[in-house]
Amino acid sequence: MSKSKRLMELMMTVNRKRKFTVKELAQEYGVSSRTILRDLQELSELGVPLYSEVGPHGGYQVLRERTLPPIAFTEEEAVSIFFAIHALRHYSSLPFETESSAALSKFYYYMSGDTRDRIDQMKNRVDFVTPERQVTAPHLSILLDAAIQQKVLTIDYESKDNQTSREIQPIGIYTRNGLWYCPAYSFRNHEIRVFRCDRIHSVDLSEKEPMDIRHIHLENRELIRQVDQEYVHLFAELTKDGVLTYEAEPWPVLKLQIREDGTGWLEGNILKSDIPFFANFFIGLGLKVTVENPPELLSCIQKILSELMSKYDQQTMIRRKDIP
Repeated sequence: MSKSKRLMELMMTVNRKRKFTVKELAQEYGVSSRTILRDLQELSELGVPLYSEVGPHGGYQVLRERTLPPIAFTEEEAVSIFFAIHALRHYSSLPFETESSAALSKFYYYMSGDTRDRIDQMKNRVDFVTPERQVTAPHLSILLDAAIQQKVLTIDYESKDNQTSREIQPIGIYTRNGLWYCPAYSFRNHEIRVFRCDRIHSVDLSEKEPMDIRHIHLENRELIRQVDQEYVHLFAELTKDGVLTYEAEPWPVLKLQIREDGTGWLEGNILKSDIPFFANFFIGLGLKVTVENPPELLSCIQKILSELMSKYDQQTMIRRKDIP
């Protein structure tokens, strides 16, 4: 094996391994320990973050911020990755904001001149529109790490009514309409709750024992159900326009099914306590939706519409009285 090929494979090997010894690598590549030591020295000079530990259980390790080996991208692949990162610029907060910016700069810098010219032209002709928000969510990376590592966090959370301290175990984070949300198991409520990330003012690691909810993620978090929480089954028909409107702003708890003619329906189990929220949501869809179940949701929609009609009837009467 040539030296250049060995160095390339060695770079991929040390990035894959958490810990290794010179002897192990020498046996794997069929060379002397002295040759491996020289190769590791060259990798270190190339920027691979290696460090060594002495002693009977020593060896080499790669620092946590590992460097990926060189990857060959086609021009189209590089442009697509550039715009995938470029699309995130509308967000006021990102889990890896600094890293995303650095990656974008690297891609742009190492592209050929004609490819950069092409990207400059495309910037003004391609966009991924996201509402720009004034609020920020500075704890996204901590919340995401807690979801991956199964950690319990103590957060200072500001709801619509008050500001309280809560212990949560995050499941993940997602963005919707420019805002970030964190579904998490709430130890106070004993259920999955969704928290607005910009309303989380501080985050600390809790000493509470975490639950084993590794099997729960953003796609199946409805698996956690509590006997003391009442759920109702929701079913709603959508017109073709209703399907298109809902696809632009989907809610994970509701499953959208689309027929061949373009119409569809929504189905899913929702918390009974969330009925007022969904009532306002469906009122916003207007004639594009027909809610069939549950009866409690229909009653709530009728109540809200009745209050709206009463409000505007009163305003109309007041204006008429003011007219001479």
